[in-house]
Amino acid sequence: MFLPLADNNPYRRIVQPYVTFALIALNVAIFLLTTGLVPAQSAQANALGLGLIPAIFTDGAMLAPDLQVVPSWATWLTYMFMHGGWMHLIGNMLFLWVFADNVEDAMGHTRFLVFYLVCGLFGAAVHLFFNTGSQAPLVGASGAISGVLAAYLLLYPRVRVFGLVFNIIPISIPVWLALGTWVVLQVVHLVTAHGGATAWWAHVGGLVAGAALVAVMKQPDAQLFSHERVLAVTVPRMPLRRP
Repeated sequence: MFLPLADNNPYRRIVQPYVTFALIALNVAIFLLTTGLVPAQSAQANALGLGLIPAIFTDGAMLAPDLQVVPSWATWLTYMFMHGGWMHLIGNMLFLWVFADNVEDAMGHTRFLVFYLVCGLFGAAVHLFFNTGSQAPLVGASGAISGVLAAYLLLYPRVRVFGLVFNIIPISIPVWLALGTWVVLQVVHLVTAHGGATAWWAHVGGLVAGAALVAVMKQPDAQLFSHERVLAVTVPRMPLRRP
């Protein structure tokens, strides 16, 4: 397992990744209001009311009136900003913090926001397709973030990323190795049917959407499979002039 902490990838088109900052802030705020700072019973009720429940759309199931927070169709959006616990939130926000800013740089603010939401929607659709009739609420930004990871991998495969292996060992590795390993793990969990309550199909759906959309959503001057490597900044030597 690799936990990303930082990359060395400067912005080329934007001053600041305002959409990325706003998404992180919104995720954290909603988590605190619905889960982190409320009693466990209230948090469970909020997950049912704001998470996406497949059975509502496939089996005609209905929530009790006292649990319904938003219309059922709105849960396709609200589920992306809900998280099941502190570690779920922190892990997702770290991935968003490290990788989303450069994808936003490659796409521009508005296109990136649309890209992010579409990847989340497609992740939910794939999860629903393979979990018809499930009454467990789907929560988390993982589907949308998976799309961001796919885009980053295709845009900046040679950039190095710093993080922790097994959450302990600090290391700097190429992003193709870090994210490529992560993609393989998603497939392994699906094939082996191991992974507990994690919505692996939502991850895969987000990955597919991100890989399919990045070429359409990126700015014309942003290149896929860039061979550019981020080098250390050096001060050029000035020629000596004798008086």
